[in-house]
Amino acid sequence: MSIVRRLVIAIGSLLAVTLYGVFGYLTLGYTPLDAMYQSVMTLTTVGYGEPMEPTPVRKAFSISLMILGVGIALYNLTVMVGTITEGEVRTYFERRRMDKRISGMSGHVIICGHGRVGRSAREHLKNIGAQVVVVDNVPDRVVHLEDPHLVGDCTRDDVLRAAGIDRARALIATLETDADTVYLTLSARALRPDLVIISRARTVDSKEKLVLAGATRAVNPQLIGGRRMAAFALNAHVAEFLDVVMHDEEFDFRIEQIRIPVDSPLCNRTLGDVDLEGSSGARLLAYRPGPRMPFAPHPDAETVLVAGSVLIAFGTMAQIEHLIAEAAPHSGAVGPGPTAPGGPASPLIARTSA
Repeated sequence: MSIVRRLVIAIGSLLAVTLYGVFGYLTLGYTPLDAMYQSVMTLTTVGYGEPMEPTPVRKAFSISLMILGVGIALYNLTVMVGTITEGEVRTYFERRRMDKRISGMSGHVIICGHGRVGRSAREHLKNIGAQVVVVDNVPDRVVHLEDPHLVGDCTRDDVLRAAGIDRARALIATLETDADTVYLTLSARALRPDLVIISRARTVDSKEKLVLAGATRAVNPQLIGGRRMAAFALNAHVAEFLDVVMHDEEFDFRIEQIRIPVDSPLCNRTLGDVDLEGSSGARLLAYRPGPRMPFAPHPDAETVLVAGSVLIAFGTMAQIEHLIAEAAPHSGAVGPGPTAPGGPASPLIARTSA
């Protein structure tokens, strides 16, 4: 039973039994003040004395009020005091504030599962300035977080809605089993067909199933970790350079992706016409015409930029910001894919690391 319902029942029952005593004593000839006085005195078992002569009828009514009301009053007073002293009221209002905070978020990333992989994802997203909402069914994993969080089963639609899935930019699924991750992916895809969903695959075989379930990308951390170790063994400088560029917040250069929205002034123009490298100083490493389509390394001047395509660029943050500004619609809104209802997407999401 929720704290609000417990308190409502406790207060309501106290009021009901008090009103029973007041109306009863009024019927027996007491004044309103004496009726209230006698009722409260009886229910609290104080027992100062009768304000009027105790006739047999009045005694009988007082006995009924004692039997009916004293037990109810003492029990509900205990419930109310216990609820307050045990911190449940404070927890309830903290939860209300957290829910209000989440309801005001847009363009955030939902992290489902706050284990080792989930923590690592949250820390990196926080380091680059992204907003996150963490969901986990184990309270001890999230109650200490300052970031917005929910305790609940993230495979349930109501929990995903409470996390703001209708306004989220992406969802990262890192649950304890592949079966739960598949179910979560199916649920999230049904609620948001345009959502970016990154699902953790615990086995190589489950990657294909997660993609079929609707994941934008299925990632196996062990496989990626092994490949990175092999890359460091054979091409240490290349691997270290990419690691620094992608993950070191203090390094000024970045490899970033710039989406071309439908109403961008760059749509249907060639790279030779717009000369993005010359105007921004950034280097265009690759071009992707659409989702799941192959990358074209170092695109030539005849490449036509189409709506929904992605440019992979390397440069300083100032150069990347210049590219984002050139790709932005005339209205000034930055459009990196699905925008939150009622507002443009944030610039941070527009240049999500490639």
